[in-house]
Amino acid sequence: MQIEIRQRQFDPWRELDRYQNESGLSPGSYGACSAFVGTMRDFNQGENISEMVLEHYAGMTEKLLTDHAVALVSRHGLLELLILHRVGRILPNDSIVLVAAWSVHRRAALDACREMMEHLKSQATFWKKETLVDSTGSAGQRWVDNISG
Repeated sequence: MQIEIRQRQFDPWRELDRYQNESGLSPGSYGACSAFVGTMRDFNQGENISEMVLEHYAGMTEKLLTDHAVALVSRHGLLELLILHRVGRILPNDSIVLVAAWSVHRRAALDACREMMEHLKSQATFWKKETLVDSTGSAGQRWVDNISG
């Protein structure tokens, strides 16, 4: 299992391939890998967005994610779980999150991946500040109350 919060950009497909090859999963040991990749949109709540800053509570966020991930692995009988999440300045089309779950059967991988994403969006300690751009090109900023969506 790997859980990492990063400041730098990442290619989710390379990370998925790297982890699958380096995690110790033996060929033929899993029947499913479910992956979710979240990227930044250039709009939110009816406004155009030029960038956002994601903040987190270092140490606490990782612990909460690890606790939830350990429970998911146990509950669904996962073979492996990978969670990468960006923080810092993020631009439209940048990858924000990668969640991947490996299991013997697809249902466990799909359910675990969905549950982790719901946890990340509703309970994880991340805060999002968006930079808005209107039709005149001027910018304002706002903190987003709920980062689900």
